[in-house]
Amino acid sequence: MINVKVTSQDVASRAGVSQSAVSRVFSGASASKATIAKVRKAADELGYRPNSLARAMITGKSKIIGLVVAYLDNQFYPIALQRLSESLQKQGYHILIFTAGNDAEATQKVIEELIDYQVDGIITASVGMSSNLTQHCATAGIPIVMFNRGQDGSGHSSITSANVEGGRKVAEFLTAGGHKRIAHIAGWEGSSTGRDRRRGFTEGLAANGQTPLDIIDGMFDRAAAAAATRTLMARSDPPDAIFVGNDHMAFAVMDTLRQELGLRIPQDVSVVGYDDVPLAAWGAYDLTTVRQPVNRMVEATVETILAKIEDPARPAQKIEIDGPLITRGSARIPKGWTP
Repeated sequence: MINVKVTSQDVASRAGVSQSAVSRVFSGASASKATIAKVRKAADELGYRPNSLARAMITGKSKIIGLVVAYLDNQFYPIALQRLSESLQKQGYHILIFTAGNDAEATQKVIEELIDYQVDGIITASVGMSSNLTQHCATAGIPIVMFNRGQDGSGHSSITSANVEGGRKVAEFLTAGGHKRIAHIAGWEGSSTGRDRRRGFTEGLAANGQTPLDIIDGMFDRAAAAAATRTLMARSDPPDAIFVGNDHMAFAVMDTLRQELGLRIPQDVSVVGYDDVPLAAWGAYDLTTVRQPVNRMVEATVETILAKIEDPARPAQKIEIDGPLITRGSARIPKGWTP
C-alpha cells in the first residue's frame, strides 16, 4: 500500500474551508473558534502535519534556535543544554544542536549551516566568534547570544556566572584555611571563563598576601589536568591546595592524587573545583566547588535571545550571575567559616 502525503488542500476539503483558512489556523493567524475546530478535527482525521519549513518561508520565522557547543565531556553542558531546550520549547521554539570545539574553521562551518537552516537565533556555549563570522551573522540578520563565555568587542550579548568573583571566593576560602602553597590548574587560556576565574583567583590571593605556587593551563581537558597534577606534585615544594578551573578537570585531579600518588584529600591536598555538577555531590568526590547558577543563566539566555529576535536593534548585554561556593569534604574548611 502506498501512503499518499496529505496536503493542506486535503484538510481544507475535509473541513469545508478554504486553503488559506487552514494556513491561518496552523500559522497562528486570526481565525474563528469554529474554523479552528473544524480544521484541527480534519487534520487529526487525515493525519496531517503542517510543513514547518514551508511556513518559515512564508512567515520569515522558523521557530528554531541553533545551539553550538564546544564539547560535551564537561558534565555541566548536557544539563545546560537540556534546560535550554526545555525552556525554549515552552516558548514555542525548537533547537538544533551542533558541536564545534574550539576550532575556528569548524565553528565557521557550523554557523554557516545554521544560517542555511534559517534559524531565528543562535546560542553559542563556550564557542568563540571571529569578527568575520560575527559580521556574517549580522548581515543575515541572525542574533547571537553567548552562553558561559564572553567576548569583548564581539557585539554579542553574553551570559556567564560571575567568574572573576568566583575565583576570588576560592582564594579567600583556601587562604582562610591556612594553605600556603596554593596552585591553580586553569581553564583554557583562550576562553574568557578560564581567564576570568584565573584573574579572580590571583587577585584574591594577592589581597591575602599570597601568590600562586604555580599555574598550569589544564585546557578544560581531563588528561591535561591529570598531567598537570603529576607535574605539580613532583615539585620539591608540592601544593597543599589546588584550585581547578572546572569540575570536569577536578575529578581527574582527585583521581590522580588518590589512585596514582596515594595522597589523601583534604589531609594532604585540598581540591576546589568550579561548576557544581551533580557528580560533585557524590560521595566518591564530595567536591568543594563554586556553583554555576545554571537555572538563572538559562533563564537569562532565553530571555535575551527572544528579546533580540523580537527587536534586532536591542543593545547587547553582558550579564554575570553570582554563584555560591559550596563547601564539601574535598577541602579543609576554615574554623568559623561562613560562605
